[in-house]
Amino acid sequence: MSSTTTQGVEVSVETYYQPDYSNPMSGEFMFAYRITIDNHNNFSVKLHRRHWYIFDSNGEYREVEGEGVVGVQPVLQPGERYQYVSGCNLRSEMGRMSGSYQMENVDTKRFFDVDIPAFEMIVPFKYN
Repeated sequence: MSSTTTQGVEVSVETYYQPDYSNPMSGEFMFAYRITIDNHNNFSVKLHRRHWYIFDSNGEYREVEGEGVVGVQPVLQPGERYQYVSGCNLRSEMGRMSGSYQMENVDTKRFFDVDIPAFEMIVPFKYN
């Protein structure tokens, strides 16, 4: 698991290879990832946007950005945790993602960026 804290917001990531949704013979590798966001601040925060950097070991690079996560813009009260699961497809057995969230301090209406730690996506047979 990868984890980092930026301005009182902790982001942790766990990854899972999805063999039932992958086709290695066709160069299709599907990964799921679970994000956990913990608000360690004494104020509420709202997640407005996400920005991802996706690196495939075959040399491909993609950027993905948009509003919210999995269709929502969650508000986390002080001490609250939010989790969601999403996925990423690669054309090779290994890759890496990192990124950031644009958050808002609900009290002051000020925006700030929160880092999403870099994490690797590797098919299990590559570990051998």
